[in-house]
Order: sequence, then structure tokens, then C-alpha cells
Amino acid sequence: MALSKRLDEYKAVFFDVGDTLLTIPAAQVIMGRFLAARDFHPDEARIGELFTEAFRLFYYGKEVGAFEACTPETDRQFWIRLYGYILEHLGVEEQKWTPEQVHACCHELYDLFTSPEHYSLFADVQEVLASLQARGLRLGVISNFAPTLPAILESKGILHFFDPVVVSTLAGLEKPDPAIFTLALKEAGLHPSDVLYVGDHDINDVWAPNQVGIDAVKILRYEYHSGAGIRSLRELLDS
Repeated sequence: MALSKRLDEYKAVFFDVGDTLLTIPAAQVIMGRFLAARDFHPDEARIGELFTEAFRLFYYGKEVGAFEACTPETDRQFWIRLYGYILEHLGVEEQKWTPEQVHACCHELYDLFTSPEHYSLFADVQEVLASLQARGLRLGVISNFAPTLPAILESKGILHFFDPVVVSTLAGLEKPDPAIFTLALKEAGLHPSDVLYVGDHDINDVWAPNQVGIDAVKILRYEYHSGAGIRSLRELLDS
């Protein structure tokens, strides 16, 4: 990986969170158990395939459009749509579920997947955050996430590393709107050239920060991630 300048020429490194710092390592198992408790027993491998397919369709394949205000409700609706897609393709209609049951199930899944217990840090996170902080770099978060994010970061023992913590549903802005990066810069009192941003999404985490002059690097956490970037946060320490 080649940054546009050396790491020690930045004053801060800001991060995306989902699939950058945190993951739910067995989402298909969690959903499988959730559905089994409701007498629906789809194949877990198929659930996993549909999670990947839905993320590609609704998240990674999303193009830049008109920027809209972000609220806890708009975030919830995005995920309900995604979970609804998964349930539909699992054949929930064949289980004789009513639309009301499907809708309620999607809301329950949202609450389930925005609570701290199912999240795990990637193996390189604690080590690299501590190393970056020891080098005198300021660390921050800019993330599209539910309002529960600070509690999740606290539960994983890393919230104390970050200032600022800018969460879309709390800020009223969401990536790829470049305004959320401008807000983070203002909160931090930093110039765009002071900051390196790390995330997993080409538009949200590379294009968007670039619009306000922030350098960005993509992290490729999964095999289906493509393009130039890093496979581990440890690569930052060598740059």
C-alpha cells in the first residue's frame, strides 16, 4: 500500500466502523437461531449467501444520489429493507408468514444486530489503535450506524481511543455526504490534510472523504472486497 504521504505526516487517523473495526462473525448463525425460534429453519449457508448478496445490492452497489438527512428511523428502514430481502429469498411466504409478521421480524432483527453482544473486533484492531495512539496520532470515528454505536465501542473496550465519534444517526448526516466529514473536521479542529481515513466502501469511505480533501485508504476485509487497498490495519504501521 502506498499512501500519498508518510503516516507520520498526518495528525490523525479516522475510521469507519462496520467491516473496518468491527464485524458480526456469524450473522448467518445468529439469524438462523432467531428464525428457528419462530419455527422457520432455512439453511445457514443460504442465509450467509443472501447476506453477501444483500450487502452487495443495497450497500456496496449503492450509487451517489441526492444526500438526505439521516435519522435513527431512516437507518432502521434501510436495514428492514435489507432483512426483508433476505427473508423473501429464504422463502418466508412459503411459511405462511403474513406481511405484518415479516415486518415485525425485520424490526426485531434490527434490534438484535444493533446490540453489542454479537459484535467482535477484528484481530488487528486493539494492537493497531494502541500503536497509532502511541505515535501521537489522534484517532476518530465517522460511521453510518445506529445510535447504539458508542455503547458498542464501549463494550468492546475501544471507545476511549476516539475523539471525535461522529455517528450518522446522531449527527443527522450520513456517508457518502461529504458534509459528515466536514462536521468531523470541525469537531476535531483539524484541517483535511491532517487526516487519513480508513474504511471498506469505495464511495462512502474513499470518494466521500476525498471530496473535502481528506486522504483515504480502503481496507479489504473479505474475499468479495475488490480493488486497491490494505488487507490489515497493520499495514498502516509500515507506511
